[in-house]
Amino acid sequence: MKVSIEQAIATVTAASSVTFLTGAGVSTPSGIPDYRSLKGVYQGLAQPEYLLSHDCLENEPETFYQFVKHLYHPQAQPNIIHQKMAALQTKKTVSVVSQNIDGLHEKAGSHQRIDFHGSLYNCYCRKCGNPVPWQAYLQDWHHAGCDGQIRPAIVLYGEGFTDETIEGAIQAVAQADLTVVVGTSLQVYPFAGLVDYSQQVLVINKEPLAIPNEYGMLTAAAETFFQKIE
Repeated sequence: MKVSIEQAIATVTAASSVTFLTGAGVSTPSGIPDYRSLKGVYQGLAQPEYLLSHDCLENEPETFYQFVKHLYHPQAQPNIIHQKMAALQTKKTVSVVSQNIDGLHEKAGSHQRIDFHGSLYNCYCRKCGNPVPWQAYLQDWHHAGCDGQIRPAIVLYGEGFTDETIEGAIQAVAQADLTVVVGTSLQVYPFAGLVDYSQQVLVINKEPLAIPNEYGMLTAAAETFFQKIE
């Protein structure tokens, strides 16, 4: 069901609790390229999923490292989408469940947050298990303490999700009056399946999506919507 910006704003305003499900489109205004578009970080790569897989991490650690380093954008700052989601916490119960691994929701101050795929800025050594600053990881993937392999705590292709992550995300969606999907095509599971636990769904995306008719669909840039919401 198509809705106008005014209708979408009224829907969010009326809800006492909102859970945002966010994807790469939320962070592109901050200068972080998305994964799937023609201008994304996968452009021109024959097997991009392999480069971000557990198999690559295990079998070709240097190849994995050289690719993952390019996903880091520590200079990026939260944009108006992140900021308005965090600001809404003062008016209603707000949760954020994000596919993004860029840490921008955390920078913006979203408190009830599930980083569904983890964060690039949490790193640890696979050998000794100790946490390692991401700055050190960007210098060398070998852990100085034990010569183990450092990796970011993100979910790679070929890896599973913890029960805590799945159950926490389902709970965040199920308990909200409204689920707002922002900047994601809802094609990657199990994340896409979270909407099945929603009471009411509003989708905000630049391109229209093939979604059930009972969902509200606002075809607009997310930043345009969040600039207008109070």
